[in-house]
Amino acid sequence: MAHHQALKLSYSHLADRLNRFPQGAPPSQLLYKILALLFSEKEAELVAQLPIKPFTIEKASQIWKLNLNETRKLLEELAGRAILVDLDNNGESVYVLPPPMAGFFEFSLMRTRGDIDQKVLSELFYQYVNVEEDFISDLFARGETQLGRTFVHEPTLTNENAFHVLDYERATEVIKTATHIGVGTCYCRHKMHHLNKACDAPLDICMTFNSAAASLTKHNHARLIDANECLDLLQQAYDYNLVQFGENVRQQVNFICNCCGCCCEAMIAARRLTILNPIHTTNFIPEINHQNCTGCGICVNICPVEAIALSSANDPQKLTRKQATLIEDRCLGCGLCVRSCPEAVIKLKSRPQRVLTPLNGIHRAVVMAIERNKLQNLIFDNHAMFSHRALAALFGVILRLPPIKQAMASKQIKSKYLEKLIEKLDI
Repeated sequence: MAHHQALKLSYSHLADRLNRFPQGAPPSQLLYKILALLFSEKEAELVAQLPIKPFTIEKASQIWKLNLNETRKLLEELAGRAILVDLDNNGESVYVLPPPMAGFFEFSLMRTRGDIDQKVLSELFYQYVNVEEDFISDLFARGETQLGRTFVHEPTLTNENAFHVLDYERATEVIKTATHIGVGTCYCRHKMHHLNKACDAPLDICMTFNSAAASLTKHNHARLIDANECLDLLQQAYDYNLVQFGENVRQQVNFICNCCGCCCEAMIAARRLTILNPIHTTNFIPEINHQNCTGCGICVNICPVEAIALSSANDPQKLTRKQATLIEDRCLGCGLCVRSCPEAVIKLKSRPQRVLTPLNGIHRAVVMAIERNKLQNLIFDNHAMFSHRALAALFGVILRLPPIKQAMASKQIKSKYLEKLIEKLDI
């Protein structure tokens, strides 16, 4: 009984640590079972002590009170299983614990492996994410700023559209400018494969870039490829009418998933939980020429978030005639409907107001933390061990936020220092 209680306590501590992320993981018996498959009891207790910000071997050694050799061996073991991501910082290894999603949940199924029971893990993931619903609701329904954003389906862009698309909004540009590129197994379809629910879309098409790709390919969780092969995979994704869902940042994008409506958890959430825009939209929206629409329904079937429906055309000459109708609040602006329309009556137009994309991971994390009432977790991470440089970066983001979100930040951390900074800001 005591052993069982200690086991539960170690995974409870780890769950508490994971919930310090802006996107957390609500504790439940299912989560504890998932963590028990991925972490030993000792690992769970040690990882629970790690800071949110990147850390060195020396810092982990101090926190764990282990010598450097023991610490290095344990960190390398965890990075080798994609529990941690190891980064190169001017020749020095720096480690970070990624959030559950997008993070070590996905990494655990990015390749076929025998050290964990992937079928059991897939069943637990499905129950925790798609049935229990607390996790997916917490991930997507809280706050305005989301983890991911939609990339426009580039083959549908006209010359007029092209003037309004910035480089960071193009998947092709992310691919061409990445320092490292890896491809692995799609977590969502791999999971559904073990449940006999997967579609026939390609499995080996999950793209990682830059620092994430460097770590995942180093440990063979993803396969290192060049830009040309990645562009070929992107074309394959286009051919299968997959939506490009990538990291919601402008600089150093770390992942682009190629998603189907039947397996992707974000799109399932958008349909089943009526969560509007769990993925940030593109800066485009379809425009349907109703006069020439034949009501064939192809666009309805191809939309992954059920943003198009058939309705009466109100044609007095043809009482049964149908036409496609856009449900704007649900639309991702991906453009799949444009390409699929056999009559070419759908085109993309610019949204009236541009969608704002965070500059980088720090910017996104701070805004998400403010919106989810977790900013104090970033500032007082691991008992206020933040460096002055990290604090300066964090406060720099806060001071550039709209006044309302600055007030939210000040309220959360109750900091006179932050209040004084905000008072001095020339709005």
